[in-house]
Amino acid sequence: MQLLSIHRPGIIKYPIIIHLPHSGTYIPEKIITDIKPEFLPPDDTDWHLDELYSFANSLGIILMKAHYSRWVIDLNRNADATPLYNDGRLITHLCPVTNFTGTNIYKDERKLVAEQEIEQRKATYYTPYHNTLQKVLNDVKSKFGKVLLWDGHSIRREVPTISKMPFPDFILGSADGQSVPENLINTTLNTFSNSGFNIKHNFLFKGGYITRHFGRPLENQYALQLEMSKDLYLIDNETNYNAAHAAKVKNTISNVITQLGAILLHA
Repeated sequence: MQLLSIHRPGIIKYPIIIHLPHSGTYIPEKIITDIKPEFLPPDDTDWHLDELYSFANSLGIILMKAHYSRWVIDLNRNADATPLYNDGRLITHLCPVTNFTGTNIYKDERKLVAEQEIEQRKATYYTPYHNTLQKVLNDVKSKFGKVLLWDGHSIRREVPTISKMPFPDFILGSADGQSVPENLINTTLNTFSNSGFNIKHNFLFKGGYITRHFGRPLENQYALQLEMSKDLYLIDNETNYNAAHAAKVKNTISNVITQLGAILLHA
């Protein structure tokens, strides 16, 4: 199994890469046999985001998607497992042992994945993946002089272990404004709001490792994380994609990214 897929348009028109780190579902046999079967497939998956972002190549934008499940290793966590937040919410580990309800996913109820196993997973999956992502960013930046990483995520509307209140439609993460210029933030927020969606900025998510690490404005390399509630594009208890249901949000995201692309080209 390959680490990821990179879907390239015939001609790259915009200095943007759409990146989906949590849409993968593959779990190697040596790991999946230790997981409780009732939790498979993992609900902690950004289901069908690749379908939602299927417009990418038609806009002249690269679409990149991870193949492995976040239960193998979470590509959006710090490599040293330092927590991204310290506000009391449930935070799953670099190599998770619980799901987002806080329930242990392993048959042996392990408290942590063994350190040797974590290091092996980092060497096999985590480090090569991020090296590839940086290479793709470099390739696009060499063409345009700048590049924006759009990190796409989705989450259930209600996850009580993270927030006692339902999530808004969208949460834009910019690492507290440190990962991208302000005009790109404002364009994104205004377009979603003007389209009738409820969007928050850096609350309750400000971007994970990917946004914080790859967003380097001084190097003309920018990053934004978009978290969205799954009921905006999924039906059947937020599990199945439905094109008609997803149409408005798909069109709005496409519009936002096109606007950002135009700004980057003329900046």
